Amino acid sequence: MQRLDIGTADFWARLDGLLSWDGEADQSVNHRVTEILADVRQRGDGAVLEYTNRFDRRQVTEMTELVIGPERLAAALAAIPGDLRQALETAAARVRAYHEHQRLESWRYQEPDGTVLGQQVTPLDRVGLYVPGGKAAYPSSVLMNAIPAHVAGVREILMVVPAPDGELSELVLAAAAVAGVDRAVTVGGAQAVAALAYGTATIPAVDKIVGPGNIYVATAKRMVFGTVGIDMVAGPSEILVVCDGATDADWIAMDLFSQAEHDEDAQAILVSPDGAFLDAVEEAVERLLPGMERAPIIGASMAARGALIRVADMADAVRVANHIAPEHLELSVADPEALLPSIRHAGAIFMGRYTAEALGDYCAGPNHVLPTSRTARFSSPLGVYDFQKRSSIIHCSAAGADGLGRVASRLARGEGLTAHARSAEYRLKG
Repeated sequence: MQRLDIGTADFWARLDGLLSWDGEADQSVNHRVTEILADVRQRGDGAVLEYTNRFDRRQVTEMTELVIGPERLAAALAAIPGDLRQALETAAARVRAYHEHQRLESWRYQEPDGTVLGQQVTPLDRVGLYVPGGKAAYPSSVLMNAIPAHVAGVREILMVVPAPDGELSELVLAAAAVAGVDRAVTVGGAQAVAALAYGTATIPAVDKIVGPGNIYVATAKRMVFGTVGIDMVAGPSEILVVCDGATDADWIAMDLFSQAEHDEDAQAILVSPDGAFLDAVEEAVERLLPGMERAPIIGASMAARGALIRVADMADAVRVANHIAPEHLELSVADPEALLPSIRHAGAIFMGRYTAEALGDYCAGPNHVLPTSRTARFSSPLGVYDFQKRSSIIHCSAAGADGLGRVASRLARGEGLTAHARSAEYRLKG
């Protein structure tokens, strides 16, 4: 791990270098994804089937073999161990309860002349949820993406999940049943994104695509944006811990590990005014790392992008935190409420010594789909509002049309748009 000190002249330059991450695909990936998108758009199911057999090493002859209906999802939920089902349902209930608070409602008000203005809120019709498959299974990702859509009132939630060699996680299917997914299709990669964006005979076109994936999936999502909506193009996972030095060093080391174990590009940073505490955490990292199941990944992440940062005081710590704008921010301090008003940029904020970031990943309730790579400066967590649209309502009375029409006419003629002006003028009283 790197050691940085805010008191050095090159601190901010070194910090920016540490934070730098290039998520753009190389030309070969862009070219391949472009070809796949065009092929699926032209040939539909035939292309999807061909790519699925090639990339996932399958021998499927009909698209219907890839479709998983609600009965199969329910069967998976019934088949998993009881304690796992209970944990899944508890997490789902908490995620649902939290997101119920986010639902936007339509509103309107009436002006003195009888003109009515307002906003109508409607859910998206159909959403596509991409769930990674293969070596990793992420039922938590299913909950966090599907439940807000369900709460928003989305009419149909379609899940795509790759099944390399025909292997599929029963836990992912069980999570889909709990989260309200209507049906699933076992396809992945750029071909799945293309099918969701453009539609095929088997996979209907959706209004928005959400969920994480590899570089091919991320590149495809970026390319189809505009044809459909997307949640975000996420970078590697991040955690920033701000600590006053009084939390157990082993706890903090494990909190850093919890994000570093995602992949080698993940980033784990600790900021503290206590130099001795930074030393203690560094010792804990070295001592605990050999016993971790994903030690090679954690070690690579911590060596390449991890850091221990010494600051002068908590005001400096907040300044650094706002600059980093982390995906996950732990305020592991005696009085986190005192710092909270000063925190301007963070995806999720974990308050106090007992709030491990991992709780937010699974079951606390708030969404774990969060802005990364400093995009928390202008982005927010995934939520119900991402699955709702807002339409403006304007209903003019005769008096309102007269008053507003005179204003609009003046402005339109000022812009040289006389048809606009005359359209408004036709409705004037005289």
